[in-house]
Amino acid sequence: MSNTVADKLARKTRKKAPSKQVRLKLVYIDFWSAVKFSCLLSVCIAVVSVVSTVLIYVVLVQTGVMDQADSLFMDIVGEENSLMNILGFPQVAGFAVVVGILNVIVGTALGAISALVYNLLVRVLGGFQLGFTSN
Repeated sequence: MSNTVADKLARKTRKKAPSKQVRLKLVYIDFWSAVKFSCLLSVCIAVVSVVSTVLIYVVLVQTGVMDQADSLFMDIVGEENSLMNILGFPQVAGFAVVVGILNVIVGTALGAISALVYNLLVRVLGGFQLGFTSN
């Protein structure tokens, strides 16, 4: 039997360390951290929504779906009115950007309000109890 350092380390690593459990209560959410996080999350969602709206519009134009919808619209309403005048690329992109900006404002406000409401309710209800283990 060899008593090298490697063998001793191998025997030590085979022993499983006992897992420790910690129970913590979440009793406070920092207001500015919640505002910054919700703003960052809202900006990410806004960028994704603007890019996806533009990509879907480009795909619909390239596949000819918008042309068919435009011809159907002109058949129903009249030849002088075109759907592409209403739903052109600048209008669609501008609408997506405006909705993205509103999404950032509303998302940030909702994050701030939910942090305030949670901090008020914690005083009454006591907060969430979380359990953590170390493996």
